[in-house]
Amino acid sequence: MKNIVSVSLGSSARNKSVNVKILDEDFCIQRIGTDGDVLKAVSLIEEFDGKVDAFGIGGTDLYIVAGGRRYTLRDARKLAQAAQESPIVDGSGLKDTLERRVINYLHNEKIIDFTNRKILQVCSVDRFGMAEASVKVGADMIFGDLIFGLGIPIPLKKLSAISLAARIAGPIITRVPMRYLYPTGEKQSINTPKYGKYYNWADIISGDFHYIKKYMPLDLTGKIILTNTVTEADIEELKKRRVKMLITTTPGFDGRSFGTNVMEAVLVAISGKRPEELTSADYHALLDKLNFKPRIERF
Repeated sequence: MKNIVSVSLGSSARNKSVNVKILDEDFCIQRIGTDGDVLKAVSLIEEFDGKVDAFGIGGTDLYIVAGGRRYTLRDARKLAQAAQESPIVDGSGLKDTLERRVINYLHNEKIIDFTNRKILQVCSVDRFGMAEASVKVGADMIFGDLIFGLGIPIPLKKLSAISLAARIAGPIITRVPMRYLYPTGEKQSINTPKYGKYYNWADIISGDFHYIKKYMPLDLTGKIILTNTVTEADIEELKKRRVKMLITTTPGFDGRSFGTNVMEAVLVAISGKRPEELTSADYHALLDKLNFKPRIERF
């Protein structure tokens, strides 16, 4: 059996452990939240290092990427450096491959015609592959990086604007503790409706679920949510708010869609390679073999 452990800065209330079979191999997948405690996360990684086939880092990204540039986040680097033996990933490899494929799959299979559809992508520097793919299939975009990441109510409409914002803010953001940039710990359970005009404008709301949840209005009638990392409680909440459809880019296991960091760790374990040895072509080949399909739920 292969063991995958995701150590997250997110809420421990979202912990989950499942046993699944993937490509005829048994996997034990465990997600452990540390409620925003970076030192506890480091300690857990050190404890499991060498005992698991691969780690995922949750509740943060190791990098943010925009316009061909990559910026390393300080807190995530601490977590990554704690693993000396077992490989460790943050999901960026899948965000740049799987999430592009999901957009193309939904469009080509006519599940969603993205042409001229209005999409609010709450944050794009952590999902630049999804952002580029959405633009390529003709969607009308608002990128909410400044709104949801920094609390600056300025919508961005072009990919070039994201790249410019990243170049300006990236060197500063990388030094800021993650708790100031992203909901961690108990903050992941708090919803304060805000920025309603951007939610109301959109047909589709895409991106990280914690950013979506943080400010989403009580009424989401007819909206499509394109995300991942949702729990059964999250799904019930979306139903109450009258969401039309939920699509997760990662498959569901026992009612849970795990984050891209978890699924990337699974791919690394299957490949037998170190993450730094895997190319985009390798990820695509593995995804072809696994034949992952997005999870689609209509309410």
